[in-house]
Amino acid sequence: MGFAQWYDDHVVPRLIRCACSGPAIMALREKVVPLASGAVFELGCGGGLNQRFYDASRITSYAGLDPSGKGLEFARSEAGRKGWAHDIREGVGEAIPFADNSFDSVVCTFTLCSVHDPVQTLHEMRRVLKPGGRLLFAEHGAAPDPGVRRWQERIEPVWKRLAGGCHLTRPVSGSIQQGGFAVEPFGARYAPKTPRFAGWMEWGEATKAG
Repeated sequence: MGFAQWYDDHVVPRLIRCACSGPAIMALREKVVPLASGAVFELGCGGGLNQRFYDASRITSYAGLDPSGKGLEFARSEAGRKGWAHDIREGVGEAIPFADNSFDSVVCTFTLCSVHDPVQTLHEMRRVLKPGGRLLFAEHGAAPDPGVRRWQERIEPVWKRLAGGCHLTRPVSGSIQQGGFAVEPFGARYAPKTPRFAGWMEWGEATKAG
């Protein structure tokens, strides 16, 4: 195993778990995740950071997907602590291994920044949602201020290599809307005590349109 593979397999999952558990990010998770109900699917469940926020009384089943073996270890450990039945699998958002119209809620937090193909991933999330199902999201991405976006563009090539393919310049709500969802924004802001190039966050609910 080369250094790059070792770094991706062992360092990146721990780095992401640490970076994605800061107070501002956890506060957003706490706003969005408890809204999930019915049959729930979580994309990017590795790390298990969302599981503490689910209201188990509102949920009939829980499934998750993540490409990181180490991240899945964290997720399954959290599921054991929560004590609920789960179907947590290894895989990628571009090919979600569940049938059409399977879920009432899809939860996606701080994940669209790092998928290889966000358009295909949104198509897949829409596919597995039941008609009228909800995508609950909290993501970081392209800042609205031109000066900040220029810094994002400069930093992104190095950032992606260090942070497991995380992109700084991807639009959030606009991309979700283009993916066939009716978006209801809940909020958008720069995360406090975070460099602005990495701190623009948007969160809300998106309903499967059509």
